[in-house]
Amino acid sequence: MEKKLKILAFAGSLRKDSYNKALINTAKEISPESMEIEIFDLAKIPLFNQDEELNMPESVKEFKSKIKESDGVLIATPEYNRSFPGVLKNAIDWASRPFGDNSFEDKPVALMGATGGSIVGTSVAQMALRPVFSFLNAHLLEKPVIYVAEAHRKISNGFVVDKELKESIRNLLLAFEAWIIRLKKV
Repeated sequence: MEKKLKILAFAGSLRKDSYNKALINTAKEISPESMEIEIFDLAKIPLFNQDEELNMPESVKEFKSKIKESDGVLIATPEYNRSFPGVLKNAIDWASRPFGDNSFEDKPVALMGATGGSIVGTSVAQMALRPVFSFLNAHLLEKPVIYVAEAHRKISNGFVVDKELKESIRNLLLAFEAWIIRLKKV
């Protein structure tokens, strides 16, 4: 059997019953046999302080190392005020610092997101992340996209219960696997 693809996954939310943590939990549960998903909790990461980047906290060192060791990164983001949360921006800032030690350099990244609202299902937050990852020279999977609105109808007890959403997540993972393999061959 070939080596499994190592995927680091995290949610841009600290909320215990986060819909986005449920997306990540479900992705891990239904991932293809060829993929191993490890979940990282961003609650361990302190606020970014450039004074500390050369003497970074152990939790940040661990986060950066796990990104670098992974074959790809899967992120589920909520949408706050028409953008992605500060928790996620903070983690990205730590992971890309200090200058010259960008953990996202040349890394495949896939996005998805869920919100309790009924309109855009995190599409604006995901669009706001695109220029950030472009600047970091990460390689974003363009589609399929997962913008989950009214997540409370599709998620229960920390997992997706909606059959169609589960299938969408599975399709995203399969496309991400193909994207990673394609990028590795280039």
